[in-house]
Amino acid sequence: MWLVVGLGNPGMQYAATRHNIGFMLIDALAQAWSACSFRQRFCSQLTSCRIAQQDVLLMKPQTYMNRSGQAVSAVMAYRKLPLQHLVVVHDELDLPAGTVRIKVGGGHGGHNGIRDTIAHVGGDFVRLRLGIGRPAVKGQETQYVLQRFAAAQQSHLVEQLTLGCEAVEDLISRGVVAAQQRFHSSNRVANAP
Repeated sequence: MWLVVGLGNPGMQYAATRHNIGFMLIDALAQAWSACSFRQRFCSQLTSCRIAQQDVLLMKPQTYMNRSGQAVSAVMAYRKLPLQHLVVVHDELDLPAGTVRIKVGGGHGGHNGIRDTIAHVGGDFVRLRLGIGRPAVKGQETQYVLQRFAAAQQSHLVEQLTLGCEAVEDLISRGVVAAQQRFHSSNRVANAP
């Protein structure tokens, strides 16, 4: 079994913001793989599906970004899942908008959701990094990630989420290294403005 966690913040005020692109990808996966309705468990919205003949839990922690690790660790412990079967999907300021990248381990890079997840479960999990780019003005990162995607960016966002769904399927079916080779060497990027 795999656990795919999208990082984000609960509540309508955050629903379409850049920081919630992890939640958006979980919703896209649930739709693409005909998952059941989400239910509230472990301080999260959870559902399950099968991707590439594997049982997969899809999770949106409802603990707010800075406490994501609490919910993740609860599900990991309950299901007795190995860290290698945890995929955390998150926004990435250090990648251009539209980029999809896969990484195993490493630091938190200033991302509070990743920081808390590392604190609770360790750092050697798979990260699916969805590039959102940086704000034009340095020091405006907090405001930037909490802004909604502009209307002109919506079609590019849909393309990026489609690529993200392909990446999840690829890493589950063929493994992390093969998925990295596919998504990194071919420079898979949505046509973001």
